[in-house]
Amino acid sequence: MKYKKRTLGVFSVAFAYVCWGVLTVFWNFLGEVNSVYILAQRIVWSMVFMGIYMTAAGKWTELQKVLKDRKKLSVCFICGILITINWGVYIFAVNSGHVLDASLGYFIEPVLVVLLGLIAFREKPSTLEKVTFAFAVAGLVYLVIMTRTFPALALLIAGSFAVYGAVKKKLDLSPQASLFAETLCMTPFALLFIIYGDTHGMGSIGVLQGMEYLLLPACGVITSVPLLMFNIGVKEIPYYLSGILMYINPTLQFLMGLFYFHEELNRSRLTAFTFIWVGVLFTIYEKVKMMRQEKI
Repeated sequence: MKYKKRTLGVFSVAFAYVCWGVLTVFWNFLGEVNSVYILAQRIVWSMVFMGIYMTAAGKWTELQKVLKDRKKLSVCFICGILITINWGVYIFAVNSGHVLDASLGYFIEPVLVVLLGLIAFREKPSTLEKVTFAFAVAGLVYLVIMTRTFPALALLIAGSFAVYGAVKKKLDLSPQASLFAETLCMTPFALLFIIYGDTHGMGSIGVLQGMEYLLLPACGVITSVPLLMFNIGVKEIPYYLSGILMYINPTLQFLMGLFYFHEELNRSRLTAFTFIWVGVLFTIYEKVKMMRQEKI
């Protein structure tokens, strides 16, 4: 039974990361729609979907406690802002031809998590995690020097999600309830922009036709389902195994950017990616070694 649960856990987590990796195609279907408008629709429909889920799962008691707790509600509001930034920058990156930058962001995000752990929680990174960090920094510095551009999109994606995770560590709340509360906090702002966008030619009116409007509520489904699968699976597998699987997402994004969106991979960018990939291999090696020690 334990083996079956662990197998299910691996499948669920891997499924979530695969979804996050290939969903660049979905956002591209909405490429003609204003990115902020897409973001607003994503927030609202994610809130609706998670509200339906929380009702079906009978978890409203937990939500009522949050709504009565100003401190928890404030943390949820901050998390809402951070995940809004992450989602928004990612959608913009995909629909403006910067999928490789989004991939770069999710490759370096685990490195920033380790750095935040050191600064905010006084966690001690392992020797190989330090090596990974050094390679990632070297890759980014090389990219800046050679291209004379700052990888703002990649760092915004990585930084917002890393800080989001750090803030959520202080939130005593299930991930499902947290996502609902976060999107609920952002929904008033999202609805205002949807109304503004539709009345000022920045929305979906005149851009989408017929069945294409179903893509808007689908934003909530494709956001929430992978998250639910991840939360189900991550409870059944060791954290370091999840740490290996997380690289499925940026790897698939990289391949999608290269072969589906046909983005240019020049020598400078390839070299920067190579630095980061080599650094990632040290972390993966460490986690595989931990798996063997646990006889997983």
